[in-house]
Amino acid sequence: MTSPLRIAVLSAWHVHAEEYGRAALDHPDTELVAVWDDDADRGQALADKLGVEFAPSLDELLARDDLDGVTITTATTAHPEVIGAVIAAGKHVFTEKLLATTLADVDDLVAKAAEKKLALTVSLPRLFHGYTQAVREVLASGELGDITYSRVRLSHNGSVADWLPPRFYDADETIGISGGVGGALTDLGAHPIYLTNLILGGPESTGEYASVRATYTDVTGRGVEDNASVTVATAAGAIGVLETGFVSGLSPFSIEVEGTKGGLRYGFDGRTMTVTVGGETRSVEVPDDVEPPFARWVRDIQSGNPENETLAAARALTAVVVAANESASA
Repeated sequence: MTSPLRIAVLSAWHVHAEEYGRAALDHPDTELVAVWDDDADRGQALADKLGVEFAPSLDELLARDDLDGVTITTATTAHPEVIGAVIAAGKHVFTEKLLATTLADVDDLVAKAAEKKLALTVSLPRLFHGYTQAVREVLASGELGDITYSRVRLSHNGSVADWLPPRFYDADETIGISGGVGGALTDLGAHPIYLTNLILGGPESTGEYASVRATYTDVTGRGVEDNASVTVATAAGAIGVLETGFVSGLSPFSIEVEGTKGGLRYGFDGRTMTVTVGGETRSVEVPDDVEPPFARWVRDIQSGNPENETLAAARALTAVVVAANESASA
């Protein structure tokens, strides 16, 4: 019987830290062994919740021979330093998005992980949800014609209901760009971005567009955007609208796609998806979600030759975030 992979959580900074820790507890082939955080009180609290030890020294934790990999839920701006240290120590990495806030840092981390043949997975969970599989199939069929427009919206009320931690409004920790930029788009808006990249550019999308224009507002006055809209345009003239925010609790997650021959709608009535072609509308079955990112990462580690399938989409995601923040800061 193969021994379980031993995993540590690096930082309780992100709201998904406990979720990823529990993924390691629940997976039959992994064992959660420790939590590290540069904030000892925050890290100890999460370690207590998860029932594992708190490791106060990152260097000592990464030097352990019995540690196989880590989940990264630090501040976004800490990713290059922390993930770089993990890779240097020869440990596998499962990280919250973004992988890094610049393309140069993304490329550096990817290259170093490849050199050591490490599994490096960025958690882009909606790529593996059932509705995304259904959208892929409709697009692949060609029945919508040439795609001319898409709109993806995802929001919640974390700012107006005040359930997000204050650190989510610290521009130095979220993205590190001045001018009130670094909140909702970098975090929640990442999902509409990588889904739009898939719709407009396919799995091979680089996230490079003919234009990227962003509008951000700070509704609750915390210093970073909590309400954001980004419009991208392809060289062929297709427009993509990406909407997100922490100030809209009742707005459903939704996807719209328009083409020269028809259109697709998802999310306006629960998990219902419809396709309209030639004036006729039909319902599309939304399949179950496929294997989630954490499980895929574990399988990548076990293979000994990781595919690291999310890295192209993660790079394209960073490309759009950088362009949007530059637009909003202009």
